[in-house]
Amino acid sequence: MKRRNILATLGLGVAGLMLAGCGAEEKAATTTAAVQKAEQQTYQWKLVTTWPKNFPGLGEAPERFAKDVERMSQGRLKIKVYGGGELVPPLEVFDAVSQGTAEAGHGAGYYWKGKVPAAQFFSTVPFGLNAQEFNGWLHYGGGIELWREIYEPFGLVPFAGGNTGVQMGGWFNREINSVEDLKGLKMRIPGLGGEVLQRAGGTPVNLPGGEIFTALQTGTIDATEWVGPYNDLAFGLHKIAKFYYYPGWHEPGTALELIINKKALESLPADLQAIVEVAARAANQDLLDEYTARNNAALMELVTQHGVQLKKFPDDVLNQLQVISEQVVAEVAEKDPASQKVYDSFKAFRDQVVQYHEISEKAYINAR
Repeated sequence: MKRRNILATLGLGVAGLMLAGCGAEEKAATTTAAVQKAEQQTYQWKLVTTWPKNFPGLGEAPERFAKDVERMSQGRLKIKVYGGGELVPPLEVFDAVSQGTAEAGHGAGYYWKGKVPAAQFFSTVPFGLNAQEFNGWLHYGGGIELWREIYEPFGLVPFAGGNTGVQMGGWFNREINSVEDLKGLKMRIPGLGGEVLQRAGGTPVNLPGGEIFTALQTGTIDATEWVGPYNDLAFGLHKIAKFYYYPGWHEPGTALELIINKKALESLPADLQAIVEVAARAANQDLLDEYTARNNAALMELVTQHGVQLKKFPDDVLNQLQVISEQVVAEVAEKDPASQKVYDSFKAFRDQVVQYHEISEKAYINAR
């Protein structure tokens, strides 16, 4: 009797182990099937931009990003790019991606300063970081973490989406010999640079790129900045303004942004999320490379073929603008806790990187 009970107990134990084994195998098979299904699933995204469709540099950067993503994902993630105004107005990209109208967007943080004041620090700061320094702060100085913290309430995940390098100072139809010449000037200039112009007595106007030529031609604005020779030549700004000033004190290394709807990003399998991140990083560097290669040839054409008068802002004008800039940026930060947090990080990084660049980048350029 006892022997029978033992055998029965052993039989039940073996059966239990067999059932457990079958359960584990079924669970593993289910997991594998789910992974395979995710790997086979395809996704269709919309990407809206603030730039004219296929505009040199700015407009082509999101197109390259989309092509890289499709190629690396073997067609599992396809992204259709819309130029400014095709799907949503150019300056409504942030809202469109936040609300899920589009899964991704390409623009610049200073366009959203009315909604997110701290976003300005992730585009450019007058007399601030250049492109090389900005990328260092962003990826190795804590900048990207702060950026994502700022955009988190809007359901957005930001990535660096390109950099123009140091821009030009702008197009004018009168010479700028002193800060007095800026008074009463209506100039298209966004972000913190616009705040500085206003403090200097001018009137900043925020316009998307596609509206600049007409606004300057009709006298809606008296002057404008855009990007640099490569883009400015494409817009034909030399046809309606004759003085081309440098350096771009207001935009020493303007970062563009690629913003992704957080829910859309998190709905992707891990490998596609990684592809989006890597493609964004590549697009960020690629745009800077393109501007470095194209700007001087475009500048020579503007000067030698179109008679543009290239002028440097007088040193005393730059000095006064720098003083005003420090005041304006500090005041903007003081009004908004998030901006203050970002500014403290930005300034600490700038102060230390400038020290090294005095004996490296700057010293080399001077020696060359």
